[in-house]
Amino acid sequence: MSGSHRAPRGGGRAAAREARRQQSRRRNQMIGAGAAVVVLLGGGGIAAVNAFGGDDSPGDSKSSPDASKGAGDENALADAKVLIDGPAAKPLTATGSWAIAATADGSSAPDKSFVCQAQRFADPAGIRTWVRTFKNATTKDTAVQYVEVSNDTAAAGKSYTTITGWLSQCNTPQVRLISSYVTEGLGERGVIAVFGQPTGTKSSKYRTVSVTTAGQATMVVEHDTTGSTPPKPDGVLATASAGLKRICAETGADCGTGTLAAKAGLLPTQESAGFMAPIDLPVLSSIQKPWVSVDGEARSGTLCEKIDLKKAKATKYKTQTYVVPDAQVPTEFGLDATVAKFATPAAASAFVAQIRKNVDGCAKTTSTATVKSTGSISQGALKGEAWKASYDTGGGKIFTFRIGIAGSGDRAVYLLYPVLKNLDITDSVFTDVLGRAADRSATFK
Repeated sequence: MSGSHRAPRGGGRAAAREARRQQSRRRNQMIGAGAAVVVLLGGGGIAAVNAFGGDDSPGDSKSSPDASKGAGDENALADAKVLIDGPAAKPLTATGSWAIAATADGSSAPDKSFVCQAQRFADPAGIRTWVRTFKNATTKDTAVQYVEVSNDTAAAGKSYTTITGWLSQCNTPQVRLISSYVTEGLGERGVIAVFGQPTGTKSSKYRTVSVTTAGQATMVVEHDTTGSTPPKPDGVLATASAGLKRICAETGADCGTGTLAAKAGLLPTQESAGFMAPIDLPVLSSIQKPWVSVDGEARSGTLCEKIDLKKAKATKYKTQTYVVPDAQVPTEFGLDATVAKFATPAAASAFVAQIRKNVDGCAKTTSTATVKSTGSISQGALKGEAWKASYDTGGGKIFTFRIGIAGSGDRAVYLLYPVLKNLDITDSVFTDVLGRAADRSATFK
């Protein structure tokens, strides 16, 4: 492998970084813009939802001259007694008790009450907002209940999709989407998302957030805890249900029917269909800026993969490059993701199998290559493998890459990540990102 292999990659990344700088303002505006997005359900189904944006004006209070035009009650949820109390938050933890730390209305609510919140109110033209925080003295965990009351159910629906848009397009540094769920039996619709933030040790700070809506109300419940493994959604689900029941009892809104459940499902994203959102990308301790994306160029890979999508008869393929434009990193830093669609699942599987064979045998066919398998995926129809490949180009220069290939249905996903000083990620994290990329590829058409 010669140095010329890295030159176009570095140049492409530099161009991507500059292009993304120009697009960053548009991306921030897109968070609140109306768009059609999809949620990939755990069972493989696709549910379409509409994303609506809110006014960017923060406002200091919640009032609206148009309240009389809607079908809602302008006096709805006017008393803080409708909020959950300490006992209602008990499902969040197995030990300790919860106590109310503070309660604020719209005039005194902080600018940010929950993770990824992009502005003070999702519905600045709404009627009122309540924010109640909790503490568990035993576990040191904290929690918050955030309730917005809109003028009518249509406005509440827009608030709901604005908040879920904040979560899916979150650009908070050092935060990554670990898992997400679609809820059943909880309000008119709902999602739960678990975000992780490394603490510098083997543990991480986890923020589990529920968003749901019922009638004029949109409610967020967040539980913050520290641990070595991501929490299950059950505690937040039960607490959110308790909170929503109080709201529905007072307003007569639909609190949902059927068994209360949270099923694995991806948050919607405004990225190109079939590709990961920046919040899906790994967290690096040396980078305090968010990932962003730009269209990339499909390549044949390093010396091992020997990718030829035309020869493999892919019906469609596209590459997206993820970079951190504002970080002080080498131009070649970033992650390339290529998604390819084939005529049949068998064709996609054959392509993935060939790439796996090429990389697994690369050390034998390429004398300058050292290859190590770092992980594999086998979850139903999703199959894949990840490697760390190093190439000795002579003169003491060794270039190392993380390579990943996975197939799911009639699609294949290929990832390439250059390993640079202080900018590497772990084997398990890269394999996890490969799995997320394969999940996201379900919407690639």
